Amino acid sequence: MITISILYAILIFGALIFIHEFGHYVTARIFKVGINEFAIGMGPKIFSHRSKKTGIVYSLRLLPIGGFVSMVGEDDDVYTENSINSKPVWQRIIVTAAGSVMNILIGFILMFVMVISAPAIGSTTVAEFIPDATSSSYGLTVGDVIKKVDGASVHTSLDLSYEIMRRGVNEVDLTVERGGSTVVVPDVRFPSFTADGIGFGDMDFKVYRMEKTVSNVVYASFHQSIASIKMVWESLFDLVSGKYGIEHMSGPVGVTQSIGDAAKVGSSSLLLLCTVIAMNLGVFNLIPFPALDGGRIFFMLIELVRGKPLSQKVEGYIHFAGIVLLMGLMLIITVKDVFKLFG
Repeated sequence: MITISILYAILIFGALIFIHEFGHYVTARIFKVGINEFAIGMGPKIFSHRSKKTGIVYSLRLLPIGGFVSMVGEDDDVYTENSINSKPVWQRIIVTAAGSVMNILIGFILMFVMVISAPAIGSTTVAEFIPDATSSSYGLTVGDVIKKVDGASVHTSLDLSYEIMRRGVNEVDLTVERGGSTVVVPDVRFPSFTADGIGFGDMDFKVYRMEKTVSNVVYASFHQSIASIKMVWESLFDLVSGKYGIEHMSGPVGVTQSIGDAAKVGSSSLLLLCTVIAMNLGVFNLIPFPALDGGRIFFMLIELVRGKPLSQKVEGYIHFAGIVLLMGLMLIITVKDVFKLFG
């Protein structure tokens, strides 16, 4: 099963990395930026082909981790008509952001596929309470249409369950529609549980299912995608704020294990995980941290404000430091995942 999990992981990450790099590639070609190489994977080349028409080298490399689009002028001071650093800042920002945007777009598409293939769509209307439910004793009733959980808007059962898990470990105010009126049910308490030392709220009721229509599918796909992006951002915030520690992060080994577990459960679980991974890659790469796409965009925004770019040498040193930090963090997480796997 480990071998199958690894194959799944290689296929999933390989596809997402290809899509990411393809976003850079397409926008670079649109703005007539010269491209030296379009590579999938890292390390030694195992296959390459140079286009006779464009001179671009298309290559497949040994290690199925990462990939890159090497553009003219990207890592040097070459200023020619087709070099990336001679293009207007707004074009460079689009080229740099395109990879992450493509990952997020694929996440939306996968979410649409997941919603349209599900037997029904979960609403936010309370259908029945499970035995010994606590929320009913705090004022929530059957038929309530939950609109907000502690001020956070909810639209489908997916983001409803997420907000209750995140916020429901404490008392929460629920904004509901009841009998044609909007009512705030204050200080509602949900059951809670602990996983890996972190407390979560537990939704103690079931919701009605909505019959699938074209409008419902589009509505649910959009809002569940937005909820996934929000989940990624809030998870990163929780990590920085100290709510989560390194022990709660997963690297390639941990994600591979999760992919294998999801595949055991079924295609819908695997599809949901793929959706979250795609969103995660897109959002994470837009963080304004050195070496990430977001870090490069940050320096471009500084250039817009200053009217001239920072020294490419200085920026290169900063991005190199970012790569070292990221690789160090990845190494620590990978070692942790290996010990957890065999511990």
